[in-house]
Amino acid sequence: MDTRQLKTLVAIAAHRTFAKAAEVVGLTPSAVSQQIQALEAELDVQLFERSSRPPSLTPQGVQVLDLAKEILRLEENAVASLKGNRISGVLRLGTVRTNALNLLPEAIVKMHDQYPALKINLRVGLSSSMISDVASGRLDAALVAEHVSLPPQLRWSPFLCEPLWLIVPGSVKERDPVHILGTYPFVRYVNNVPLANLIDTEISRMGVITLDVAEIDTIGSIVSCVRQGLGVSVVPHVSLPSPDDGSLVRIPFGMPQVNRQIGIVERINAPRGDVIHRLHGLLAQLCGEHGISRNAD
Repeated sequence: MDTRQLKTLVAIAAHRTFAKAAEVVGLTPSAVSQQIQALEAELDVQLFERSSRPPSLTPQGVQVLDLAKEILRLEENAVASLKGNRISGVLRLGTVRTNALNLLPEAIVKMHDQYPALKINLRVGLSSSMISDVASGRLDAALVAEHVSLPPQLRWSPFLCEPLWLIVPGSVKERDPVHILGTYPFVRYVNNVPLANLIDTEISRMGVITLDVAEIDTIGSIVSCVRQGLGVSVVPHVSLPSPDDGSLVRIPFGMPQVNRQIGIVERINAPRGDVIHRLHGLLAQLCGEHGISRNAD
């Protein structure tokens, strides 16, 4: 199997025609056809359904295409490493749907500015699937909240430790969190993520029975509801405007105040460890006073 054949296969899949792929890889259309035929013969599979126009990948072709992309990514990273230029190649990064995601685009832009040869492919999903994909090698790293346990081959390094706040509309004058939580309508964060469980556990520990008025699965929407006077709620620090705009009042949540952590999970001795370390440093820096440097692990 020749990587030139794999690059041609990827080009055909991206540009939909053999002729356009030939322009991209710098070959004649007949040479492209010969490469694909040779690859099919070596693998003993039919990669394209040639009766359709443009030709479409067969199910076996889709599998080979995924394998080709992975092989080419490994080749690119290996060449970069051998040349001593480790900050290049492709970093496959996952993240959960967290307000810490607001920091990630800026960090990615800064990484690209500092290391133009580095490409970052980002995927958003659930923490359980992100962790599984890092463990299996489908992702190089992922941004996830603190978990009770991780597979032994993984390491989790926090870059953010932020306080949780009870937020109330600016018109509310009370400041006793227990009384507020048990008296005012409560906008509950309902999501299958550690943050929701952390909030519910602390409310239960405080002995409060809330008067739920809404169940919402995004923190941004909860902040908006409280700002409009629908009720009170609990949110992480990173979701709040800075400086305060006066429409919300924040009160420490929990006794003592509860914090939550977000970090990067990666494989121990990860091939892209140097890149991940630099990304961690940028994220910690962007978190300001709530950032955690890698040296603090």
